[in-house]
This record gives sequence, structure tokens and C-alpha cells, in this order.
Amino acid sequence: MSVPVPHTAMVLAAGLGTRMRPLTDATPKPLLKVRGKALIDRLLDPLIEAGVKRIIVNVHYLADQVETHLASRSGVDVIISDERGDVLETGGALAKARPLLGSDPVYVMNTDAFWGPESADPFLELAAAFDPDKEDERLLLADTERALGFDGAGDFFLTDGDRLERRGQAPSAPWAYAGVRIMKPQLYDHLPVERFSALKVWDELIPRGRLAGLKLDRFWLHVGDPKALADAEMWVACHGG
Repeated sequence: MSVPVPHTAMVLAAGLGTRMRPLTDATPKPLLKVRGKALIDRLLDPLIEAGVKRIIVNVHYLADQVETHLASRSGVDVIISDERGDVLETGGALAKARPLLGSDPVYVMNTDAFWGPESADPFLELAAAFDPDKEDERLLLADTERALGFDGAGDFFLTDGDRLERRGQAPSAPWAYAGVRIMKPQLYDHLPVERFSALKVWDELIPRGRLAGLKLDRFWLHVGDPKALADAEMWVACHGG
């Protein structure tokens, strides 16, 4: 049983962007631009097109700039989860924002990657594939052979069709987490508001077969450092968007 398109999304925008220095010395990473469009907007636009009405955005580094940028958005309610006191990482951020997320499935997304061509379809497909009776979280997965700017060894293997296993000690894996997922917010009901990674939650779900994946049917651009930003600029210039 698939779920309706979530009305709420959590956008992780608090990172320091250290690998992107010196570009992030005065500009937070989510506001760096590719072809004149901020990274965060390259995901917010298709997210809103998909039907999301509320976005919770965590802020820490150069938080005032992120808040000012988001204040100009229309067509969506923006709620700030303030982490100026401490960086809580991807898990702690969700634990802190848990009271804001409601009880229905939500999207969670990073701001350092996007897909081309830009489209709401991956968000819609993720909601259509998510079966809350059989899984607690479903990740959008990028093919490492169909990506730009990703220099890792891959994150996951797919088993039994769409269940996930971590790469572990294998030298490589074919699928990388594409930075977007859908999940039950109840996963974070009893977790402490402290610094920890979402990997902690995933590693508890995987042995129970409760973490699933969906293959991204788009070219994926991971923007992790200045070279990757320049490469993304060139790719978008050549392919439009």
C-alpha cells in the first residue's frame, strides 16, 4: 500500500560545508548557486511541485542567510528548526525536529545533490513506492555509474528487489544514497536530542528488512566540493535547467 504524497518535508541545511571552502567562508552551502539557482532551490522547487505544503529546515552555520532566503519562498509554509547552539548531524536534527513533523510519513532531504532534468517525479515515485506496512524508511538511490561529482565507493547493495544492505567491507557498491528519503517520523520518537547520524537508525532497520530503496531514474549531481560545483555548472549548461 503506497502512501499519499507527504505534506511535510525536513530539509537538512545546517552543515558547515567545510569541503566547499573557501566558497562557504561567507555563504552557507545550501545557498551556493549552479547556473544562478541556489542548491536548496534545486530541490525545493520540485518538492513543492510534488505537493509538499510544509518544510522544516534546520539551520546552524550562517543561519541568518538561510532564513532570509527561505523567507522569500512562496507556496509553502517554512518552519525553522534552530540548531545555532550545536550541530546535531542528520539523526540528532530529526530528533530535535520530531515535534514539528507530525504523524504521517515525511520526506527528508539533503541540499548538496540534485538530479537532472529537474522534475517532481522522483518525489512522487518515492511516495508511490513507500509501503508503511512493510518498511519504515525508503531511500532514493543513485546509480554510481550515472552520476557526477560522487567520488565514494557507493553505499548500498539491493537485495530481494528493494531491500538495502550496507556496503560494509566490500570494495564498492553500485548504489549511493541520493540525499532524499521518505520515512515514518515515529522512528525518532524516543531518540535523544544529541549529535548522531541517521546511519544509527538505518543500521537498526536493515537486519529487520525495514529499510528499502528506490532507484533514481535521473542523472545525479553530487555537489560536495568546488570542483563538483564547477562540474555541475558545466553539466547543467550543456543539458539545460
